[in-house]
Amino acid sequence: MTSSNDVLTPNQLNTLARDLLESTFPMVWVEGELGSVSRPASGHLYFTLKDARAQVRAAMFKPKSQWLKFLPREGMRVLVRGRLTLYEARGDYQLILDHMEEAGEGALRRAYDELKARLEAEGLFDPARKRPLPAHVRRLAVITSPSGAAVRDVLSVLERRFPMLEVELLPSLVQGATAAPQITSLLRQADASGRYDVILLTRGGGSLEDLWAFNDEQLARAVAASNTPVVSAVGHETDFSLSDFAADLRAPTPSVAAELLVPDQRDLALRVRRLAQRLQQLQVHAMSQAMQRADRAALRLQAHSPQARLNLLKHRQEAAFPRLHATWQQQQERRASRLRHAATVLRSTQPQRRLNALAEKLATLAPRAHAAMARQLQRDALRLRGIARSLEAVSPLATVARGYSILTRLEDGALVRSAGQVKPGEQLRARLAEGELQLRVEQISAKPAPGDSTQG
Repeated sequence: MTSSNDVLTPNQLNTLARDLLESTFPMVWVEGELGSVSRPASGHLYFTLKDARAQVRAAMFKPKSQWLKFLPREGMRVLVRGRLTLYEARGDYQLILDHMEEAGEGALRRAYDELKARLEAEGLFDPARKRPLPAHVRRLAVITSPSGAAVRDVLSVLERRFPMLEVELLPSLVQGATAAPQITSLLRQADASGRYDVILLTRGGGSLEDLWAFNDEQLARAVAASNTPVVSAVGHETDFSLSDFAADLRAPTPSVAAELLVPDQRDLALRVRRLAQRLQQLQVHAMSQAMQRADRAALRLQAHSPQARLNLLKHRQEAAFPRLHATWQQQQERRASRLRHAATVLRSTQPQRRLNALAEKLATLAPRAHAAMARQLQRDALRLRGIARSLEAVSPLATVARGYSILTRLEDGALVRSAGQVKPGEQLRARLAEGELQLRVEQISAKPAPGDSTQG
């Protein structure tokens, strides 16, 4: 038996079906024929997409439908992009669209999107590599059709804004199978010549197929590789080509490109007039400042004229001379006074008499000093002889002189004090009072007899 929990309402069933559709089918592309086209007052667009065997309901709501570049009609083949869903209130399965174009452009649009994504991934459209245009363009190359509306718009704007600009038209096809190679070749030649400050690529509006020459991969790469800055103005404001993305600057229309390339001569004339006025004001101000400085210098010169300064210095000299003479006389008097005082002191001290007294005293002390020195020398001689006798008493040489000898090992010079220090066959050296003997040990007595000498 079925549980009440297993029974669904129509709303629940449609909700489940919608969730399943939306999760299973993300954004899809569908190509088909328009049928039952309806645009109510709300601005939304309702229709069916059909082929020979089936159809599906579709809707495009107002914000998207207002941007369509064509008027949808019964029987028109279109390529649409949208998400699959289900309208729960009626249980209708339908597509909600965000893009629609005529089916003839569908393949081109897909090729355009794929190529754009690939070139963008390579960094061909990176804003960081784009260069600013020169501040003043002197020579401009315009690559376009010589009979199109675009060249007339460009030349008209340039003539009006800046007639001094040198413009060279490089005529080319802008539509058709041979247009892209021709444009690419002219661009490379213009860049290699080094004649131009800027190169402008331009043409009027049209369908995606009309503008396809400017979506050529080789042209886009040539634009990106150009050493000369490139401006691209292809089609209307809503048209975008790959040359627009690769160029250093994209202009929405040919006329706007001309306005971006050159300044308005009226603005330049106004700026020149303002700069001239400013320069004149600065010159007047500088002249006024210079005249004021000259006036102040003249006043200072008049107040400090050379003759007045010389007269002042002469008066100061005349006033200073009596003071200098008086100062010199005072110094002379002080020096004379010091000399008189020194002479008086010298006479009162009588240095010759003092020198005579010192000479007599020296004559008295000299014999006493000689006698004291002689006594000291005798005492030192006696003390030296006593020290010599003491040294002689303890000297080993004195002992040797009494008949003893000093034994040392011949090998290392070590002193031999007892028989246990040597071995039979070992060589010794004996030092006597006069000369030395070299000995060889033949036999060692365990204990030498008392009173035996150490002579070898």
